[in-house]
Amino acid sequence: MQHSDDDLAAPGSDEDAARADLWGLLALLFIAPPSQQILLQLAGKLASGNTQGGALQLAWSHLLHTAGAVTPGQVRDEFETLFGGTGRPAVYVYGSFYLAGALHEKPLARLRADLQDIGLARRIDLGESEDHFAILAETMRFLIAGDDPVVCTLTRQRDLFQRHIQPWGAQMCEAIEGDRTAQFYRALAAFTREFLQIEQMAFDLLD
Repeated sequence: MQHSDDDLAAPGSDEDAARADLWGLLALLFIAPPSQQILLQLAGKLASGNTQGGALQLAWSHLLHTAGAVTPGQVRDEFETLFGGTGRPAVYVYGSFYLAGALHEKPLARLRADLQDIGLARRIDLGESEDHFAILAETMRFLIAGDDPVVCTLTRQRDLFQRHIQPWGAQMCEAIEGDRTAQFYRALAAFTREFLQIEQMAFDLLD
């Protein structure tokens, strides 16, 4: 049975806005360690959120609990230990590493070609290549919440996700979860892994 784009989420719907917000949050948290204000905002969502439900909701609740239990300094140290430092990081957040075994390889070239096709170019000020998970998450947010009806379609969302995020995103999350010293980023990785699975299930309906 064929499904139309509207089967995933009607443009402008509450579900659409929620998806865009979550992708935007992932972009924010994976590009840099969160500030005290962001941690407080996350922790504050526990008071108004539903803590019951499936794996995604449970992972979300755990992330919010963790945000309230850590300090900005602890999260900054986690971020640097996992993703920063000199030489090889503990965990890579670049698609090329998982897809080709090295940075700046063919998967990045393919991504750049796909982004060029939809009129998106690299922001030099970000200092990261386009296959950084945070930049891909921000691109997903744009494709969901943007106001260009030619570019911002469910088909383009699905294509970007299935070509450039789904093949390696869960593997990255599992690598982060494997670091037993991390708290906040382990919780974030567990939520991200569940969110990616839900997105994949929804995009499957378009085929």
